[in-house]
Amino acid sequence: MSSEVPYSNAPYSPPNSSLSVVSLVLGILGLTFLPVIGSIAAVITGAMAKKEIRASRGAVAGEGLATAGIVMGWIGIALGVISLCVLIVAVALPLLLVFLGISTDSSSMLPLLALV
Repeated sequence: MSSEVPYSNAPYSPPNSSLSVVSLVLGILGLTFLPVIGSIAAVITGAMAKKEIRASRGAVAGEGLATAGIVMGWIGIALGVISLCVLIVAVALPLLLVFLGISTDSSSMLPLLALV
């Protein structure tokens, strides 16, 4: 019986950057449970992960994970901005109509609010 370790043909792959994994997780959370905060953190940690990966010169991998986190972060930020704009219009339009004297009855604004 030989105590030698058999040679493995498995290729070496460097470990993933922990920041890239964090960016991916925050990107997912930014689209689900932590809408804006998670998305902003995903973009920041994704950029930090890409910088770390470039500086390591091949010793650390995970650029795809960092890119996915950044993309999901920007999508979450865009959805947050769109939601905020819709909310502002939904609140400001009825107030503007009442202020201009176009409508004083809230039931007459229902068709206009349905358009929003």
